[in-house]
Amino acid sequence: MPQTPHIERHFTGSEMVRDIVIGMSDGLTVPFALAAGLSGAIDSTNIIVTAGLAEIAAGSIAMGLGGYMAGKSDAEHYFSERAREAAEVRDKADIEAGEVAEVFESYGLTIEESKPVVDALRQRPQAWVNFMMRFELGLEKPDPKRAVVSAGTIAGAYIAGGFIPLGPYLILPTASMALTVSVITTLIALAIFGYIKGYFTGAPPLRSASQTVLIGGLAAAVAFMIARVIS
Repeated sequence: MPQTPHIERHFTGSEMVRDIVIGMSDGLTVPFALAAGLSGAIDSTNIIVTAGLAEIAAGSIAMGLGGYMAGKSDAEHYFSERAREAAEVRDKADIEAGEVAEVFESYGLTIEESKPVVDALRQRPQAWVNFMMRFELGLEKPDPKRAVVSAGTIAGAYIAGGFIPLGPYLILPTASMALTVSVITTLIALAIFGYIKGYFTGAPPLRSASQTVLIGGLAAAVAFMIARVIS
């Protein structure tokens, strides 16, 4: 009797989602707080737009650079650890073989059961190093394009998020009118973003949406009140 093949579908875009979350959350929140704060002190949309665009430009560059440096650091750490593992496999083979046996023991295998696999790995140095990197250190080989892709994703998400609260100030004539529209659109965007973030990260979507709205709204409210008191 023919059997339906079992196809497993796993979400594999966790790094991309993480970068989008980092860029979008700051892109929505920081320009929103800045525009709201300035609206509490002035009614000129030109000044707010100028400041907002400058902040989006500076923020996206800073966030993108941070993502690039994090990606480069991950790659450097991986290859440094790999070189160390390769040296240990070559110079301290018996100790490393014992560590392989300990890995299998943590999965419930006895020394006798794991011995054939340990012996086979000893005949394959590269496979041995790969095994130690993944199962002893928990490190996966990074994508060589990871740093650049991360930088572009974070910066792009920051820019996309930043134009949502700033958009009304580009269209409406007064800051007070723009602030009202900006608050409504940004809170809706924060709710949608928080819900989607929760869906992909495994957190309860409604709770994630509520937390995102609360944090973004609180930041904007504090900035507005401070600007209002100072002015």
